[in-house]
Order: sequence, then C-alpha cells, then structure tokens
Amino acid sequence: MPLTFERSEENPILVPRFDEEWEQQGAFNGCAVDDGGTIHFVYRAQSAQQDFHGAQISVSTIGYARSEDGIHFTDRRQLIVPSEPWDRFGCEDPRVTKIGDTYYIFYTALSEYPFRAEGIKVAVAITKDFKKIIAKHLVTAFNAKAMALFPDKVSGKYAAILTVHTDMPPANIALACFEKITDIWSPDYWSAWYAQMPAHLITLGRGLSDHIEVGAPPVKTKNGWLIFFSYIENYFHPPANFGVQAALLDLRNPQKIISRIKSSLISPKEEYERYGFVPNITFPSGAIVRKRQVWLYYGAADTCCAMARLPLQRILDELLAPPQRVAALIRSAENPIMRPVPGHEWESKAVFNPAAIYLDGKVHIVYRAMSSDNTSVFGYAVSNDGFTISERLPEPIYVPRESYEQKLVPGGNSGCEDPRLTQIGQTIYMCYVAFDGRNPPRVALTSISVSDFLNRKWNWAHPKLISESGRDDKDTALFPRLLGGKYAFLHRLGESIWLDKVDSLERDWQQQPLGGSVIMNPRATVHDSRKIGIAGPPIETPAGWLLIYHGVSRREDHHYHLRAALLDKNNPTKILARTKDEILDTETPYERYGIVPNVVFSCGQVVLGDQLIVYYGAADTVIGVASMPLNELMMKLRSEKER
Repeated sequence: MPLTFERSEENPILVPRFDEEWEQQGAFNGCAVDDGGTIHFVYRAQSAQQDFHGAQISVSTIGYARSEDGIHFTDRRQLIVPSEPWDRFGCEDPRVTKIGDTYYIFYTALSEYPFRAEGIKVAVAITKDFKKIIAKHLVTAFNAKAMALFPDKVSGKYAAILTVHTDMPPANIALACFEKITDIWSPDYWSAWYAQMPAHLITLGRGLSDHIEVGAPPVKTKNGWLIFFSYIENYFHPPANFGVQAALLDLRNPQKIISRIKSSLISPKEEYERYGFVPNITFPSGAIVRKRQVWLYYGAADTCCAMARLPLQRILDELLAPPQRVAALIRSAENPIMRPVPGHEWESKAVFNPAAIYLDGKVHIVYRAMSSDNTSVFGYAVSNDGFTISERLPEPIYVPRESYEQKLVPGGNSGCEDPRLTQIGQTIYMCYVAFDGRNPPRVALTSISVSDFLNRKWNWAHPKLISESGRDDKDTALFPRLLGGKYAFLHRLGESIWLDKVDSLERDWQQQPLGGSVIMNPRATVHDSRKIGIAGPPIETPAGWLLIYHGVSRREDHHYHLRAALLDKNNPTKILARTKDEILDTETPYERYGIVPNVVFSCGQVVLGDQLIVYYGAADTVIGVASMPLNELMMKLRSEKER
C-alpha cells in the first residue's frame, strides 16, 4: 500500500473559538517548534467579517498556543497583527524556526484589498519568548509565500526555502542563502537574488494544471533535509486535489534533490478535511520529530488544525529505496499497426479501440472504424504472430442496424463503438456501445457462434440494449466463464467500474438493465483520478482475475492511460491490488496527436506464451500494440498488494 500518515485520533487539535472575534472563522495552517519539550505553536487565525480599513473582510492574524504533548494547547492568544503598510490587510500562514535564542516567524503579508499578486509578499516577525514581537520586516519585494528558515546553517550560511510567484503562476520552490541574518530583510540582497531567480530554483516538477507550495520548515535528518510540501493537482482547472508530498534534499546543497515521494502522504478524507471554510484541503504547515516519528501539522479545510504521524525511518526508507523497475508495456517498433484507409469510406477517418480474441492459432481483431461523416462500424483483421497484421477485410463485419445506433445529428458521432469480445463455450459474445448522437450512449449485446466467426459468416444475433436508458454506460465485457452459475459483467457507470451478475442473458433487459455495485473507484491521489473503465475482458490467472483498465486524469489534458488490477478469483468485487504507476501512457506522437489527443484506449488483449499483448487505439485515430511478460506484471501487482 502507498505510504500514508496516520491521523491523530484527537483531530482536529485546534478549532476556531466563537467567543474570540479574531478567530471565529478559522484556526488553521499551524507550525510547531519543539523547544526542549515545550511545543510553541503559531497558526493562522481568521476573524468574522468586519469593517476593516473600509472593506468588509475576514481578517487573518497570527495566533499562538503552547503545549507539552503537541496535541493539547493552552495559553492561546493573538501574536502578530497587521501594523505595517505591507501587512495592513492581513497576516497569514506562519512558519517558525528557532536560530540560537531567537524565533523567526515568516508569514504572508497582505498589503492591498482587493487582493492581488503584487500585494502578497513574505514578511518576518521576530520574538524571543512569544510574548513580545521585537521586530517585523518585509522580506520580499515580489510575490511570494510560505518561506521557512532551515534550523541549522547550510555550508556555513543561513538558508531559507520559499515559494516564488505563488499567485503569479507558474509557482516555483526556491532556495535563498544568507551570510548574515539581516540579509533576510535586505532589499539589496533580494534585488540581486530575484534577478538570478532561475538559478535558485529547486526543481520539484509539476503538471501544467497543478500547483506547488512550500509546506513545513525543513527537518534535518542524517540522510538529508526532509521537506513536506503542498502538491495541488488540477489547481487551475477545478475540482482541485490537495495532497502532501515529500522530498529529501542534499545536506550541503539543498538544491540537489536526493529523492522524492510523488504519491500523496495525506489527502482530504475525514469530515474536518472535507468540510469547512474552503472544503477539501489538507495543507502541510509544520513538522517536528518526536519519539522517532514525524508529527505533521496541517490545515484542514482552511478551518482547523490537525496532526498526523509517521515513523521517520519509514519515510526515509521510502525515499532511499532503490528505484523499482516500472512494469510497463513495450510498444511494437511497427506501431501504428493499423491506420485509416482513404479508399475505404467506412474507415477513411479513423481506426481505433480494437477488441481481440485468440482462436485457431491466430489473433482475431475486431476494431472500431469511423467514416468521414463520423459513423462508427466494426472492421476485422488477423494477426498470425500477434504483432503484425496478416490480413484485413475490405468491408465492415458489423454496422449500425437498430434505431438506437442510427445517426440523429448530421455530421455527429453515431453508430457502433468500442467492441469487447468474450468466448463462453462455443459462443462469442460482443458488448459494444450503441450511440445515436443525441441520447446517452448505451451498452448493446450481440453474439455469434465460434464456427461462424472463424468461417467469416457474420451471422450476428439481434442486438439487445442491456444498460439503463438515459444513463451513460460504457466499457462493458463479460467474464470468460460463469461465476457461481451466473453471467458476470463489468461495466463503467458514472466514473467507476461496476460488476453485475445475471442468471440469464435472455432476461428482460428493459425491466432489469445492468446495475450491480461499484468495485473500483478513481483514486484522488493517483492519476486515474477522474474516471476509470475496463480495457478488455478480465484474464483468469492462478492469482486472480487480471484486469487491464484505463484511467483518465483530472489534469488539464485529461489524458487516458492504462493500468492493471487484480481481482479475487472467487469474489471479484474484492480488489487485491492495483498498479500505482501506468503500464502504458501517452508518449509517442501518434498517441499524443490525433482526433482526440493524449489517448491510449484498449478494448482487448490476448496472452501468447508468456507474453501479454494489448491492442489499443491511439488518439482515436490509429491502432497500436504493446506487450510485456505476463509474469512481470503479476509480480508488480503482488508487490503493490504487499506494500
């Protein structure tokens, strides 16, 4: 299982106080410093709406609390308030570090309202006892947030980590080093630093639609500087997903990244994280090490403070573990193995999303073909070796013939889409998507005898609509044998994969359409976060049912990719394992550019010898094939199961 923090059973550990006007709305994004067993805690306090400098706003100030155990706090009071032109509209999100006998509290200073990037900068407040602020300084002259000092010098210099251009994306995390403490608020220092800003960046990459921000002050370990930071997927194309990631930086040169954990260590899950002033936020703001555990303090839903623990050594083991070989499908050098044929009108625009079945020593491929007027039909091809096309018929083998797959919108998509083939006994069943271009797509079921299929007598049974009217249902296939005496279907309804079992395929589907229950959901912390659906029918193995499935990311490009899961053989509603990484992602030009860019989409695969061979549509335009040793994928799934 992925590494995750364990939340304190006493969460939330700090909540707004409705009897204190200055923190009625929020008490969140807290940062702790451990001073010989006493925990000093600074946090962002959010007031109720008030008339403030002529504006009706909720004002942020910095609160203070003290604790002996790091969970229960006393002596709670307001510590830093707007008092300067550069923080007159609020003080947010403190990070505190002790250097010598002095505490340096960096915070976000708001100088303008309405808020804009140019008025959002870093400031620092200095105290020796958390009773009196002895000085406040504006630090950056440019837009920045989330600055924190390293608790020890780095190569003889004071050092800080900060987020540059947080409100003028793309944001970047950067390093600043100072000969003396007073350089921290020196305009001359920052003018020179900013002129060379690209040279100071710590390259923690992110997707185009994602956001990144410094979290807790760095934690010194024997192996490097441990940092926790906020990684926000889909920040610029909501709904955003707030997560916490970690990295290990070199002790002498923190710009050098030793390792990084890219999966989220904690994401919104609990009620206090999902509901609040700004819902669905877990924001890392402080970290200390106690009893060999990292205690991560984080803001929850911009409302309260929470804490979670994880043994420090487990984090380091994860960061320092030798990189595992990623189990992945290898593309054929001959890709694309099928392209549109301009001379065949029915497949002149695109060929994609192939089903596959192994019969009589050959791989039989039934693929979706699209004409110039966007009508989809099914074509047929054969591969003798699984990788090259030996034969391809000049005419389609299946065309729209029912009202629910006839075109209702001139020029729009319609027809028969995305076939999936399953052999049970001497019958081949084909599930496909029937679409008229206006109503939601529905699942249709037809069949043909193995004998007729091999003899190319395309005597397909009359199709039946088996999914519910008015609901978008796709990605459907039968299991290759009965389960408990029943036919079992996998299908994609909504964003998830469902399983349904039926007594007979001759049932009244209009009265009893496909349903069942969800067995797999998208995962917020992985890039199959928007929706998932099956590829080909599941493959029976000694370890369970191997399911290749596609995931769609919430990223801006909504790219499609392939992953794998292992279902329990006797109870396939039980998911034994899912790959954390993609086994095939969009990389090549023919996958990234086409009618629908950034798509690899499979409807079928076969096993030949020890090889898993997957056929897929690329960018909804051409067909490719990729393979890998089946045992390698099963080993990968077993390792995911054990983690």
